[in-house]
Amino acid sequence: MVSDKQLDHYRQEGIKVRVVRDEIAANDVLGIVVAWNEEQVMIRKPSRRIVKLSRSYTYEPAELERHQNESKEEE
Repeated sequence: MVSDKQLDHYRQEGIKVRVVRDEIAANDVLGIVVAWNEEQVMIRKPSRRIVKLSRSYTYEPAELERHQNESKEEE
């Protein structure tokens, strides 16, 4: 789970993030962190639409190479 400190850094610096939800790169969400709570993160996509995503996904700067989410099992 992404930390509050990391999300705050992304928001304050205006860093475009990539949200890796599964192994398929086409399913990634790109955008700017707007807000968050204990369970969700709000991302503003380039189309200006806001989406709410789970904090359990991988959040990384979009400028970096895509991280493969190998161990997604949460039990």
